[in-house]
Order: sequence, then C-alpha cells, then structure tokens
Amino acid sequence: MAGIDRRTGAIIDDLSSALQAAVFILSTRVSSVVLLREFGGGVIELLGRAMTPSLFAAWQQLIATAIDLWEPRLSVRRVVPTGSVDEIRTGKAGLLIEADFRPRGHLGDYSVERVVGFTLSFGGGIRAVAS
Repeated sequence: MAGIDRRTGAIIDDLSSALQAAVFILSTRVSSVVLLREFGGGVIELLGRAMTPSLFAAWQQLIATAIDLWEPRLSVRRVVPTGSVDEIRTGKAGLLIEADFRPRGHLGDYSVERVVGFTLSFGGGIRAVAS
C-alpha cells in the first residue's frame, strides 16, 4: 500500500506513511482535531518543562500509548531517550522508538513484517528518521 506525503504530495511507501502518521499523532495536541477531540499524543503539552527522569518516563508512556492507540501499523516495543547530557541541557532531546511494523494492521492482520527503529528529534520541530 502506498501513501501520500503530507508536505510534497509525492507517493511514499507504507513504512514512510506509518512514520508520517506517527509524527502527526505525536505533534497534535489532544482535543485540537475538531471532530475527533480525543485524538493526539499528549507529548507537545510536556515540552518546555525541566527534563527529569520522571518526565522521560511520562514521555515514554505517552508516546507508546498514542502510537498503539492511533496507528495500527506500528506496535511500540520500547522508547529510549537519546542525546548527550549537554544536548539534553540545551533542549535538544531525542527519542529512539523501536516498533513492530505491521503493514496490514489497519485491516486486522497483525503479523509483523519487520522491526523498525526510528528517532524523534524535538529540537526545531518533531521529525522521524527511520533506521
């Protein structure tokens, strides 16, 4: 299955479409979508706070829950904070997300095609880069 890039309109593959959906979910504030008030990740609301271990734990839980709830093609295995201490102090935190990619998950077929890892960077906007 192919998707459409939301910025350029180009055709993208299924994995890129799932990653694009994950970024959209995580960058959307809860209750900001008019006809679907419960949609969103809840991650944006935590940006700007002092980075503590409990904040990272909250991020991990919110990210895993939001992706599992709203993107059936991905099933999160783990979320790990990335970046050096100096990068975190300057507000350039990142997260490595390891997830099962299930290309037919939206159709009820939860067989895993492969495990993917992608990073989310919060300095200068949220973006995903698959590895």
